[in-house]
Amino acid sequence: MSPRLDAPRTPDAPSAAVPLDRLPAHPLDQPHRAGPVDARALSKQLFARLAVLEEGTHDHAYVRNTLVELNLALVRFAAARFGSRSEPMEDIVQVGTIGLIKAIDRFELSRGVEFPTFAMPTIIGEIKRFFRDTSWSVHVPRRLQELRLDLAKAGDALAQRLDRSPTVAELAEELGISTEEVVEGMAASNAYTASSLDARTDEDDAGSGESTLADRLGYEDDGLTGIEYVASLKPMIASLPARERHILSLRFVCGMTQSEIGAELGLSQMHVSRLLSRTLAKLRRGLTLEE
Repeated sequence: MSPRLDAPRTPDAPSAAVPLDRLPAHPLDQPHRAGPVDARALSKQLFARLAVLEEGTHDHAYVRNTLVELNLALVRFAAARFGSRSEPMEDIVQVGTIGLIKAIDRFELSRGVEFPTFAMPTIIGEIKRFFRDTSWSVHVPRRLQELRLDLAKAGDALAQRLDRSPTVAELAEELGISTEEVVEGMAASNAYTASSLDARTDEDDAGSGESTLADRLGYEDDGLTGIEYVASLKPMIASLPARERHILSLRFVCGMTQSEIGAELGLSQMHVSRLLSRTLAKLRRGLTLEE
């Protein structure tokens, strides 16, 4: 014989007693039909029944799932507060449902607290935790995530009082922190959302030829081409005789002409030219062999 559950008479419950096997077999797959008053009354009966059932049994899971189905309206109500966020509403409802399940598992009817009052903070907290931990494009420490929220609230309050955007110093004074922390929090805010390099910018015009963010960022630095050569030349130059290293330094570091180098070292301009040519040819061969 199936265990029975006393329930108030409603359009969906014509009898005064509801057998557990008459409840929907898969409550989460059924649309919620009970009104708020009926759901609250039936939830009390179900919580009383849940308290005496052994966890892990079929009947326990049956009653628990029915409680989830009856109270999904709480999740949808809480999720509506976050409708302006970029996350899909289905994901927010799913996360809120996890909070609802946690609230059901922790709720004790004997405390005399209404279940919606007990469950709503848990549901909202779960949704906020989801946004805090997963909605940032780049992960930043929780301290900076919370600082970003504090800066946003303080900025709005100061903007209303001052009738202008607050300065960094004013934000720091409002929150009782240093200006360096304010700047750090503002920089962390840039990590909340990320834009694709292929995204078109608002100020693009048809004839600009720079239609994406990638077209506006970066350029080819010709100086990078010579970095590998410089790195390869250093050990070769270090192995040259002292006089040849000195000539190279005078020519390419000091920018002296061959005649000036000759006068500096007591050599003819022709001799300096031959020494330079021989040294440069040696370095060139060394680079060619490395490649």
